[in-house]
Amino acid sequence: MEFPALQAVSPIDGRYRKITSPLANYFSESSIIRYRLLVEIEYFIALVEAGIPPADQFPSEKIQVIRLIYKDFREEYAIETKAFEKQTNHDVKAVEYFLRNKWDELGTGDFKEFIHFGLTSQDINNTAFPLATKEAFLQVLYPNYLAISHQIRRMAYEWKDIPMLARTHGQPASPTSLGKEMMVFHERIENQLNLMQHIPFSAKFGGATGNLNAHYAAYPTVDWISFCNHFVNETLGLIRQQNTTQIEHYDDLGAFFDACKRINTILTDFARDAWTYISLEYFKQKVVEEEVGSSAMPHKVNPIDFENAEGNLGIANALFEHLSAKLPISRLQRDLTDSTVIRNIGVPFGHTLIAIQSLLKGIGKLMLNQEKIRADLEDNWAVVAEAIQTILRRERYPEPFKALKALTRGHSGITRETIMQFIDSLNINEEVKQELRNITPLNYTGRISF
Repeated sequence: MEFPALQAVSPIDGRYRKITSPLANYFSESSIIRYRLLVEIEYFIALVEAGIPPADQFPSEKIQVIRLIYKDFREEYAIETKAFEKQTNHDVKAVEYFLRNKWDELGTGDFKEFIHFGLTSQDINNTAFPLATKEAFLQVLYPNYLAISHQIRRMAYEWKDIPMLARTHGQPASPTSLGKEMMVFHERIENQLNLMQHIPFSAKFGGATGNLNAHYAAYPTVDWISFCNHFVNETLGLIRQQNTTQIEHYDDLGAFFDACKRINTILTDFARDAWTYISLEYFKQKVVEEEVGSSAMPHKVNPIDFENAEGNLGIANALFEHLSAKLPISRLQRDLTDSTVIRNIGVPFGHTLIAIQSLLKGIGKLMLNQEKIRADLEDNWAVVAEAIQTILRRERYPEPFKALKALTRGHSGITRETIMQFIDSLNINEEVKQELRNITPLNYTGRISF
């Protein structure tokens, strides 16, 4: 059945559904049920393969059959599970009951007591949610972060030789390269992506209060700690925390959310700078024939993609902030506040995805306006004062900073002629004067390191 987008409360499932739909494979209610089934089934198989009696008698030919329950997951499985949840009022117990029915259907009902054996619900949730988050990041969000980073890098190389008036505090400053200013954002994003590689996706798997009490009570001679380490680390591809309460620490997940937030902050900075360059007319925007910039002003071509990105990045970061601040806090061995909060992980992912796609769309509309960039440089000859006073310092000219300050600070209309007249008035040799005359706003751009 097609998703009723026009009836959605959240725009990530309504207006922006086409953009965010890949995330449904990880964070929708149906997908979380699939991840819970994955953990329950693989845990059952691990018990069988570890030789835990009598689970070790489970028919080997049925192993791949039960794996198909989550590998070939059907929407009807989610519907059946939700029907059990109406009875239990407990999401993970509903998954267990669904699997017990499946074992009966497969003729393996004698083994259904080893479904969810010795576990508490958080052993399932605190592996299912980190696994969903990890895979959603690697398969959806990370490629989008790379896409925007690479696009910014492309602009950096394309425009590396375009001199541009810099602005510090909004005022004309020493010229720079437009490409270098783009490379600043690429470097920042890449630095944060590299840092993210060091943040593990951790999981809790240790029974009711983290000590594997029930496991050791039933099978005291089994090395359950090693068993659980292998299951979480090797089978699920997560990192098992060794000493926990009933729930995961969420510290590593909090660090991951903070890392996403930092990248989004960088992208917000980029969106605002792009918006400002458009306002300065350094960029023109391609006109899309059927689009309307204003309901009242026909001439408008607004930087809406960068504004859309900024707004969505703000929502994403507010949610990432709450997730990272709230999840690591739980009263004593656990309270339930994490349960409702963790269900929202997909929401900031969604707003981040919308933002990145908006940025890519906005970048695709940009057209360089070199005439305006050059005109701004030509209108701001005062910016070469830094170069002149620095060379004069080298020449031991008396108090050059004061001389240039008196000439330029607070004075409008500093032109090439103004600067040339000042140079001519200096009591220095002609060779140095010529060196100073050769400096212009167009060539006073320093060096860039790419």
